[in-house]
Amino acid sequence: MHELILLRHAEAVPAASGGDDRERPLSQHGEQEARAAGQWLAAHGARPERVLCSPARRTRQTADLALAAAGNALAAQLADEIYDATPGELLALLDQHGDAGTVMLVGHNPGIERLVALLVEGRSDEFRGMPPGGLAVLHLDGALEPGNARLDAFWSP
Repeated sequence: MHELILLRHAEAVPAASGGDDRERPLSQHGEQEARAAGQWLAAHGARPERVLCSPARRTRQTADLALAAAGNALAAQLADEIYDATPGELLALLDQHGDAGTVMLVGHNPGIERLVALLVEGRSDEFRGMPPGGLAVLHLDGALEPGNARLDAFWSP
């Protein structure tokens, strides 16, 4: 893998009292954010070869809308371990997909923002935040290891 695209799910509706957090859908604004993320990807020539996505409803919707807006017919592969993942767990998952040149991971905070910090800064406690619908495009300088990536682009709706 030489490029990693990290996409935080777009804005979701608030959790209902006693409701299942995994089933929260995107808000109408979140749907617009997801499409805008896909349009940004298309405008910047970002074409993931593989898409890994949390099974939560809001991440699945974000991935589907972003890929459609980008003109990418890929189907996201659901990965249960992305939901509520630590940076280390996300790295372990990504290690299994090193054969793909460009991988996009659609997930949640704090895992996504901490993974960006870990790969770029070498420490996961130096994160700066990843807004709903935000994208980080990382170029890997060799192995998928802490501090071995360069932040090529950051975008938020």
